Amino acid sequence: MQLAERVQSVAETLTPAERKLVKEIISKPRDVALGTALELARKMGVHQATAGRLARKLGFETYSDFRDAIRDEFIVKTDPALRVRKTLEISRGQSILDLLIQQEVEALSRLTAYIDESRLSDAAKTISECRRIFIFARGNAETLAVLLDRRLRRMAFDTVVVSGDSRDMAEQILTMGRQDALILFAFRRQPDAYTPLMEHARKVGARSIVISGAVGPSLSPQGDHLLSAPRAGKTDAFQTLTVPMAICNGLILSIAQSDEKRSLTQLETLGELIASFDRR
Repeated sequence: MQLAERVQSVAETLTPAERKLVKEIISKPRDVALGTALELARKMGVHQATAGRLARKLGFETYSDFRDAIRDEFIVKTDPALRVRKTLEISRGQSILDLLIQQEVEALSRLTAYIDESRLSDAAKTISECRRIFIFARGNAETLAVLLDRRLRRMAFDTVVVSGDSRDMAEQILTMGRQDALILFAFRRQPDAYTPLMEHARKVGARSIVISGAVGPSLSPQGDHLLSAPRAGKTDAFQTLTVPMAICNGLILSIAQSDEKRSLTQLETLGELIASFDRR
């Protein structure tokens, strides 16, 4: 069982301190794998015993066993990012643009260590089989919600962007049902509306897909599908949307691939409609 799956299995029992550790571990597995429980605890401002309790909660007898598992799962898989880092160091001028490019390339290089093709395909299949797609995001993630909404509509999916205050959102999800899906974005922390949206989706039988950063495995309640990977940049500083945007684009292409004939037919029809408007 991968680390993300272990965290998801106990997500609803994690304490706030344990959630802080999980976010750091998912975001920087190499640093954690090469460090000690004390170093991790001090860095995150929690007691050392918290790291040991988290390891046992995730199914490991000792923190050492937990650290070995992280090393086995992530060290080899992050080698491409290490090669990129060494390559960029040759021309490192420490300009903002140089640093940004380095961070983006590293984050994208390790994306497949967190999301494999089968996980992406399963989420795409769920969306393809649904009647309507409800999309929720807050903050910077709203940019991705607009992107995803537009791309899904171009493939003739019926979409609803969930936004506004609590009354607005309640009205927008009122007709959600078993044939629908809910896509939620969550990055730095779990949005306030996350829990009531997820609980309602479960209640009415709608499927859920969560697109997230390092906080993903600790979100509660859990979604039916989790597409989670650390973003470029430091978790406590400026971060970009390049990685989650790549996830969104991968999801769209996977949907198109799962039913290529339908997707291309709808896109061709869209092209004809656009041309008819442009002629007037």
